[in-house]
Amino acid sequence: MQLPDLYRQMARARAYESAVADLWERGLISGEMHLGTGEEAVAAGTVTHLRDGDGLSLAHRGSPALVVRGVPMVALLREMLGKSDGLCRGRGGHMHLFSRAHLAATSGIVGSSVPIGAGFALAAKRLRAGAIGMAFTGDGAMNQGMLLESLNLAAAWSLPLVVVCIDNGWAITTRSVEVTGGDLAERARAFGWTVERVDGTDVEQVHERSGDLVERARRRRGPAFLYATCPRLDGHFLGDPLIEQARHMTGEAARKTLGGVMSAAMKAEGGPALARVAGMARMMGTMARARLGPSREGRGDPMHAAVRAMASREDERRRIDTEAEREVAEAVAAALAEGEVAHA
Repeated sequence: MQLPDLYRQMARARAYESAVADLWERGLISGEMHLGTGEEAVAAGTVTHLRDGDGLSLAHRGSPALVVRGVPMVALLREMLGKSDGLCRGRGGHMHLFSRAHLAATSGIVGSSVPIGAGFALAAKRLRAGAIGMAFTGDGAMNQGMLLESLNLAAAWSLPLVVVCIDNGWAITTRSVEVTGGDLAERARAFGWTVERVDGTDVEQVHERSGDLVERARRRRGPAFLYATCPRLDGHFLGDPLIEQARHMTGEAARKTLGGVMSAAMKAEGGPALARVAGMARMMGTMARARLGPSREGRGDPMHAAVRAMASREDERRRIDTEAEREVAEAVAAALAEGEVAHA
């Protein structure tokens, strides 16, 4: 697949996520909303290798991969809106999405995507020659017991499974390095998996290296692990009070907020003063990192990297952006229409 085709999938995914954010901010989508902004290059670079009969298992930020896989946007949006004709009859929300036609499933249960992916891979091995399972997971979920058991079982049974680990450095609001021992890629290698590391903001690199792993799994040469680093451009969820607000604070607002945190920590009763100060320092460090994170001025944004890669095809890129925005706008209009909607 050529760069313009990969960029088209990234543009569609980003436009969809932006539309969902707008609907949520307007109060039309209720509950928490976990966006996959920042993961577009990983989704486009990996999912475009899938074909009919392959299973796709995703975590709670699954929308970019589902859009790339071809799940109808109107059905996804109607699900977000809680409509009875949504993808899951309006009962799954954005974290529990299932499409039988695409053999795709998402789950909000941390670490569950890899066991589900292993199930897809086992079914592929038994029932569909050349088919595979692909599972997305995050760096925080890599510490879950059921995920580690699945890594072992997939290796023991030589399942045609490709796990895509997206490391954005955060386990909700905790820096992953503070709660993770060792190197995640080497952890998979220790189970006997074939491992590749990629820059998750470089869609061409992701596509090339994941393609090798997918073909290896299709040839029944065992499970493979793609370790991709990329930013989380939003908070853990939209409106995340720790991350989102910290990113947009002015100097005066930051001073007042941090001053309040310091004052509360010093006045709190119980526990050693040193422990309170240490906890305060960790919180201040988290807020400071959020303010200097990759979303500020677009640093680390895979869309910016893809735009630079498309510099010699500026007119084509602009045309792709326009088409993606039009597709999503039409999907939003259809999703907001009253009555039942026929999904393509």
